Parts: sequence; structure tokens; C-alpha cells
Amino acid sequence: MGELHLGAPVAGLASRNRITPEDVLMLRREVFQDGVVTRGEAESLFALDAACEHRCPEWHEFFIEAVCDFIVHQEQPRGYVSVDNADWLVRAISRDGTVDSASELEMLVKVIETATSVPDQLSAFALKQVAKAAIEGEGPLACGRKNLQKGVILEAEVGLIRRILYGYGSGGNSGITRAEAEVLFDLNDRTVAARNHPSWDDLFVKALANHLMCASGYTAPSREEALARETFFEEQDVQVGRFFSRMVSGGMSAILSAYRRDDSIETYYAEKNARMDIEGRVAERVDQGEAEWLAARIGRDGRLHDNEKALLSFLRTQSPEIHPALKDLIDQVA
Repeated sequence: MGELHLGAPVAGLASRNRITPEDVLMLRREVFQDGVVTRGEAESLFALDAACEHRCPEWHEFFIEAVCDFIVHQEQPRGYVSVDNADWLVRAISRDGTVDSASELEMLVKVIETATSVPDQLSAFALKQVAKAAIEGEGPLACGRKNLQKGVILEAEVGLIRRILYGYGSGGNSGITRAEAEVLFDLNDRTVAARNHPSWDDLFVKALANHLMCASGYTAPSREEALARETFFEEQDVQVGRFFSRMVSGGMSAILSAYRRDDSIETYYAEKNARMDIEGRVAERVDQGEAEWLAARIGRDGRLHDNEKALLSFLRTQSPEIHPALKDLIDQVA
């Protein structure tokens, strides 16, 4: 459906300064019955959202659903968010690096959760929105929060971080990316003196261990590979959710047991067992690049924090090979 056809209905709603449930039903049935299929249509929804001060709950649901569907499914292969579309989304929902509204923040997280693969910077951008709320008390996550404590990571922030990190598309694979890890370290450094929710330390250590050892066993193919190999889409029932549920619900040992159990991702396809076993053994080592990054990053603020000590202890006991670059740090927690 062309932009000229939808211009009049959208303009009419914008002039009234409000959107009712009946308006949303009209948009679903008459204007966007085929979904949002062009960037111009998506931009019309953003313009309508900005123009109307009074918006019903049904609008927020439709707005998030429609734009998320467009971003994730408008290009082939379905499920892959391009760098161009990710950059467009960030420009559409934010001003000066801060997301404009709670609806648009939820839209961002939904895209990450829904997509098979998103650019690294999109999940890192989402994490930075949580950091703004926790550290500076700014952004849509902070608005209207009576229990918000500036400089403190509360349970709500941990829950949103978890959604972002373990969203199916984050970084294009099920491992924690370097960009995400950097944001987590920054957030930890800025709030370490605060009484953060206990679940923060648990998530911080697990996420960083996942990044460093990255034996997640499943990596989404690149856009180019997926375009050349359409049979990939027949393989999307991989048990990623069950795998991560087992990992994040248990203690630190659950990370290794999730990687190694017979029903984990790396053993899901019989024909991939040999390759996945080799990849897993290589990934479990903390190699030179990872070790040098961690040695430079941990304790950057001049202190070795308790959850950073827990991370080092975990690596000391679970990683079969530790690079000499980490020896001095690990000796401090031995």
C-alpha cells in the first residue's frame, strides 16, 4: 500500500491530537491490513505517535507490533535486521542518544527479542538506555518510577538487561558480544558502591563468563550465508530458549553444564557434533585477545570489585587454559 493512500487517515488522526481504540481498529483493518511494508509507512506511525498527546493502550500495542514486524521482516532473509535498518530505528526512537518514550524502548527490546540477528550496536544501545536510568535517573525507564534510586541497579533494571542480553537476536548469536560486555562493565563500575539488587552480581558474572568462554554452541549465520542457504529457515526450531533457560536459572556451574549436557545446542544436530565439539573446546579457553581485554578492563576504576573477583574465580576453576596476562589478577583471588 502506497504512502499517498495512507496519508489522509493518518493526517486526520494527528489533527485530533488523540488516538482511540476505534482508530487503532481502523488502522489495522483499512490502512495497514497488509502490515507496515515500507519505511515511509513506518515513519508515518512515528509521526502520528509524536503528534497525538492522548493515546489509548491499544495504540501502544499496535505501534510496537507494527514497527517491530517491519524492522524484522521487511527484508529477506526474514528475521535479519540490517545495519541500515538498525541505524534508522535508533534515529527514529531517540534524541541525543536517549530513547524518547517507554513505548519506543519496549519496541527496541522487542526487535532484539524477535530477530534472529541484529547488529552488535543495537543491543549495546538498548543496554545503554538501562544504564541511563540506573546511573543518571534519565530516560523513559526512569519516568514515573517512584522507587527509582539514582545510581542503583534495581530488580526491574536487571530484568530488562536480562531480556536484552538473552534476546534471540542479540549480536547475531547466543553469546554475549564485546559491545554488550563493555556496557556491563561500565554500569558495574558506576554503581559498585551502591546497594544493587543481588541478582545484578549473578547476571554480571554469568554474562561476562559467557562472553569470555563463549561456548554457547549456536551462532546465527550471516545475512549473506542465510541468503545463499534457504534451508536454514527450516532449522529455526533449535532449542535456544531451553538452553539459555537452563543456563540463567542455575548457579555458576549451570553455565558449564548447559554447554556440556547431551541435549544442549551443540549436540542438537548429529551431523554437526564433530564440528561443534571442536569449536566448543577452542571456545572454552580464555585466549590471548580475551585475556588482554579483561586484564585491561577489569578494575579499570582502580578497584577489584566483589563480582569481578567472582568472575576471576570462576575462570580460574572452570577454564582449562588461562593466559599469563590474567595470572596476577587471578592470583589476587586465589
